[in-house]
Amino acid sequence: MTAFLDPLLNPRSIAMIGASANAGRIGGMPLDLLTRYGYPGGIYPVNPKYQEVFGRRCWPDIESVPEPVDLAVLAIAAADVTPMLRRCHARGVRAAIVYAAGFAEAGGEGARLQQELEAFAAESGMAVAGPNCMGFANLNTQAYTAFASVFKTAPAQTGPGKVSLLTQSGNVCAAVYAIARGLDLPFSHFINTGNEACLDFSQYLEYLAADPQTEIVLGYIEQLRDGERFKRACRELERQGKLLIALKAGTTDKGAQAVQSHTSALAGDRRVYGAAFRQLNVIEATDFAQMAHLASLATLRHRTAGKRVAVLTMSGALGAILADKFIGAGLDLPDLPPDLQAVLRGGIPDYGMVGNPVDVTGNVVNDPAFVHTVLEALATTDAIDAVVVYAPGYMLDRMADALTDVSRRHRRLFIAIDTGLAQSRAALREAEVAVFEDLGLAVAALAPYLLWCEARGAKRIAAAPELAKAVVPALPCNEADARDYVAAFGLPQARVSAAASADEAVAQARAAGYPVALKVLSADIAHKTEAGGVALNLADDEAVRRASGEVARAAAAAQPQARVDGVMVQKMERGVVEIIVGATRDPVFGPVLTVGLGGVLTELYQDTSHRLLPVDEDIALQMLRELKAFALLDGYRGKPRADVAAACRSIVAVGNALLAAPAHVAEIEVNPLLIKEEGQGVAVLDALILPATP
Repeated sequence: MTAFLDPLLNPRSIAMIGASANAGRIGGMPLDLLTRYGYPGGIYPVNPKYQEVFGRRCWPDIESVPEPVDLAVLAIAAADVTPMLRRCHARGVRAAIVYAAGFAEAGGEGARLQQELEAFAAESGMAVAGPNCMGFANLNTQAYTAFASVFKTAPAQTGPGKVSLLTQSGNVCAAVYAIARGLDLPFSHFINTGNEACLDFSQYLEYLAADPQTEIVLGYIEQLRDGERFKRACRELERQGKLLIALKAGTTDKGAQAVQSHTSALAGDRRVYGAAFRQLNVIEATDFAQMAHLASLATLRHRTAGKRVAVLTMSGALGAILADKFIGAGLDLPDLPPDLQAVLRGGIPDYGMVGNPVDVTGNVVNDPAFVHTVLEALATTDAIDAVVVYAPGYMLDRMADALTDVSRRHRRLFIAIDTGLAQSRAALREAEVAVFEDLGLAVAALAPYLLWCEARGAKRIAAAPELAKAVVPALPCNEADARDYVAAFGLPQARVSAAASADEAVAQARAAGYPVALKVLSADIAHKTEAGGVALNLADDEAVRRASGEVARAAAAAQPQARVDGVMVQKMERGVVEIIVGATRDPVFGPVLTVGLGGVLTELYQDTSHRLLPVDEDIALQMLRELKAFALLDGYRGKPRADVAAACRSIVAVGNALLAAPAHVAEIEVNPLLIKEEGQGVAVLDALILPATP
């Protein structure tokens, strides 16, 4: 893929088809930029209207260009694009960028034109970017092929860059670039993918993962078309020590599937993307400014960093605010060791804090030697990973010499928050102290960055299990068949049996032992409770006989067309808490697992955790610990501790059940899974298997 995309992203020569002599038009702006910034390769304007543009000969057609051309940039109408691409291909051009809109996004004739374009690209093997694409820029070779005025208005880049920008929106590409250049971030690539008719986001990401000039990628994603390729590219980024910062826009309404199962409603498009980002150690950003500041922090990656933060302030109030915000964002503020506190107390009055946060009080800046001592101690202790200094304006200036000296001599990451107008900001940044002007933005950037550092090398993805393809019952199937299937993967079953009549139900209840639960047995009724198809705590034969008729009538009234195969009789089980465990096939990322608080309140509380499959017991435990309800499993307020180990085994089993199932199985859900007291295991209280929709 690297070689295939090279003519697009690192072209040796460029033909501008539809060239213009006007630097404000899309056919002229790239030529102006190429000329202005000194692109060293061949530049060939093509347009029969002109003899010369920007001091260069303009050729009447692509066939007249005398030299080989790597890349053709098409600033022509949509209807003319594919015929021109055929001519370019015949001329030996290896790649093309299509600016024109009016393709699939326009529908009708536009959709037909895009199909024609896609067929040509597949047939020819040409690398075609777009259509509806702003274009690219390789700022290390000055290969500007984008009609983006931001290159004229943003601060010019003078040296080589290592940050690449990859977006599915041209306007977003320009907006993030402008903000990031304001922070003096050095760019390598500027890539807008357009309609992605022939090349998608993940293919470009694959290229950047292998690109030696890219260390950080800023990505804007509306929809991924190739989840498997995206996962491979992200794993390669991590292997190379590179960082992807992604902003995901848009959500998908999964209401139709939610009618059938809780799992689809709980997973949803947005949550699955979030789970994928976490597992792949992608930082998910929320706005453009945060993306730019995250990238700025990431340029300091040779410094030690992790989630343990020390906060140094001139104000006890600001220390408390920062502590709340950092801890709320997932970072740790550990108490500093006694020996370090003793060093700090040597110059901090009794009313100043030394534990963490550290309040050096306003007077301390009058003693530069002690400021240096404090910073040196924080730079060398093993108790923390990063130091945040809040010192506005002139107070930061008074500390700047010590801070720059310590930062230059040690690998500890220092961050300064200056809400004043310190004159020392440039000097601090030169010494690789990250400087923020806004407290909220500092937290928004620092917390996810430090968590990313902490997660590097941690176990987030399980090894694929060896599973033989399993035989599933004919779908749709009823609960009895679903239970039999999941039981094959090690899910413990409660005492349960099917009954075709009231007499059989009574006999089964006697065998199980009272009290029992009774549920309608139907392949067509996914939510039995909502249909009135469940009766609980039945204590005797008469209650079972009466409930047998009632649940059948209620189910028939709720869903008259549903097939009813009788009832399920199950001994009432006691346990600590009920959870939902569901596995579904996401259209982008494939098999996904959801764990959450279970029972009838599942969707109300939305207390869930999600992972791409496969998972193992360690990851299953991580998922449970992410739930707000985990306290209920852990002996909340003197209640019994739950059998978490058995729950983890069951979570893995549900995931494996879907992985082993053929593709026509869309979802497998166990809801509720009853977790009993520690050492007593779990019980499946209901199971559901759904087929893929045609």
